[in-house]
Amino acid sequence: MSVLQNHAEDSCLKNQQDKSNNISDGNNKEQPPPALRDKRLTGTDQSTDEEGEVFPEGGLTAWLVVFGAFCALVSVYGLINTSAVFESYFKEHQLKDHSHSKIGWIFSLYLFLVFLVGVQVGPIFDRYGPRLLVAVGCVLAVASLMFLSVSKTYTQIILSYSVVGGIGGALLNAPAYGAVAHFFNVRRGVATGIAATAGSVGGIVFPLLLRHLLGPNGVGFAWSCRILGFILLGLSVPANLFIKSRSSIQMSKSDQSQAVTLWPDLTVFRDRRFAASCLGYFFMEWGLFVPLTYIISYGVAYGISASQSSLFLVYLNAGSALGRFLPGFVADKVGRFNVIIITIAFCAITVLGLWLPCNGSPSVLTAFSVLFGIVSGSNLSLLPVCLGQFCDARDYGRYFATATMAASFGTLTSVPIAGALIEVGDKYVGWMSLILFAGCSYTVALISYVSARVMSVGWQPSTKF
Repeated sequence: MSVLQNHAEDSCLKNQQDKSNNISDGNNKEQPPPALRDKRLTGTDQSTDEEGEVFPEGGLTAWLVVFGAFCALVSVYGLINTSAVFESYFKEHQLKDHSHSKIGWIFSLYLFLVFLVGVQVGPIFDRYGPRLLVAVGCVLAVASLMFLSVSKTYTQIILSYSVVGGIGGALLNAPAYGAVAHFFNVRRGVATGIAATAGSVGGIVFPLLLRHLLGPNGVGFAWSCRILGFILLGLSVPANLFIKSRSSIQMSKSDQSQAVTLWPDLTVFRDRRFAASCLGYFFMEWGLFVPLTYIISYGVAYGISASQSSLFLVYLNAGSALGRFLPGFVADKVGRFNVIIITIAFCAITVLGLWLPCNGSPSVLTAFSVLFGIVSGSNLSLLPVCLGQFCDARDYGRYFATATMAASFGTLTSVPIAGALIEVGDKYVGWMSLILFAGCSYTVALISYVSARVMSVGWQPSTKF
């Protein structure tokens, strides 16, 4: 849904800007763009991009969009960040006869669909706005957990959690991020970071809730899933009410015939900077979801109880809450790529320097969980604003969707590959192989992001980018 669709100011914004350029420098003063004169749309610190588009950068409507995006993203990334709880539970109960690698396909397929279906969702958002996408996405997210509550077999879990939930997540992901980009430019990093903390909040609340609900005195798996479903149902109300797009940024009809497609726009990869960033996105996904999915099983494998091991996931997500917001705030001041390069470097350091030599030590594992959460929190929250530096706001959904298409194949293969590595050799060799896989993936991602930055602004570290 778009803001102020009935106002002619938005639809004529570009024409008014063109006319203002023809006004002489005499007694006539140049008129500000209509968006600046509309108090209902803008805040007090508006900004203008290179194309002349005015962004509110604040105000009630803009921050309600951020809140709505937050609620929608809890349904997507809150569940993703709880996957370690489900992976450990499935391995001990419904799917105890299945390997870690086969169980891993449940979560990798979910992520794959979230990102791959986003290829279609992004252009649809660019053209029509978020109203129908968000409504259907919320319905599917809730239905997924309700279906999961009665699932007993591997196939049933795949269909309910992975397929239904993954498609629902895809319908929410691109509109949530894209709507924030419609209202913020200079402050896009911090606004997106605030919305992205939804994944951390969900990743803290959901595991703690499931720790009780799935415990000896809990309500069992079926009602645990239903309770999560009702929580997502409540979050769907503000998501549908507040996620909006701006009609002045939505594509014109002439743009639609050329740019809107239900398939990825591979021509965007002609920009080598964007291509390098997408490569980094791919390998970052390879590294990121390994700890998120296997941190609990790792603790259990080294003799720590499942209840205690679930706290490591909570610590990780608590750290990522800080890591999602602060880097976004700093990125708007010192450069978005500069910050994501630093955080990716520390992700590789924590995985290889703390988790690899951990050997099941609870204290080291706690330290790793917190520190990795902090430095990895910006992996997904900063990426959208980094990619947005390569395109106009009207094309943001298309660029972001194409990038997530490329990264979706990383998410599809990451968790199953890591699960297969656990079966290599004995316990020590298997888990060491998994950790090395995550650490090396982050190292390649770091090289890719550095390459994109160098191609954009050169080697000078002090340059803001």
